[in-house]
Amino acid sequence: MDTETRVRRDAMRKRAQAAREATPVARRAVWEATIMNHLDSLAPQLAPRVLAFCWPFRAEADCRGWVERWLAKDATRIAALPVVAEQAAPLVFRRWAPEIELALDRFGIPFPAHGEEVAPDVALVPLNAFDARGFRLGYGGGYFDRTLAAMRIVTVGVGFELGRETDVLPQAHDRAMDWLVTEAGVFPAARG
Repeated sequence: MDTETRVRRDAMRKRAQAAREATPVARRAVWEATIMNHLDSLAPQLAPRVLAFCWPFRAEADCRGWVERWLAKDATRIAALPVVAEQAAPLVFRRWAPEIELALDRFGIPFPAHGEEVAPDVALVPLNAFDARGFRLGYGGGYFDRTLAAMRIVTVGVGFELGRETDVLPQAHDRAMDWLVTEAGVFPAARG
């Protein structure tokens, strides 16, 4: 990636993150509630058996309560959290339930330190900056890029509209989300 593109992508990432963190908690809570209602409408269409999600980090949309309710509706459902098992490698996913003991990674993000590895069929992926084509900017570590390149999985980008950009300047290895869910609604990624 050339220097200009890297600088522009970093600026988008930082701008979205700063705006999210500066948004009052009460306003984010209203947006989150709306996002969870949108997930309620999308989930039956996707009908996942194994659903991956991310522990909220740096004021991201918090899907934990929604995932707990989703699990409670059907005992055969499985939720999973991503785990960095090896640097510069794809993530692995371990089964999660509210009672499972969690450890903290180097960023302070909880994850199941032990337990069953599972293969999700749908993943709720946090959005920092994103565009209508479904491309997203995470935190720059490339973990989801490597993971999504290695798996066949339906991806649902979950985030706030304040991170929407016209173009996040995706790179050849970036994989677009299949769906975007924000407080504004549910959007299939606009391919092409």
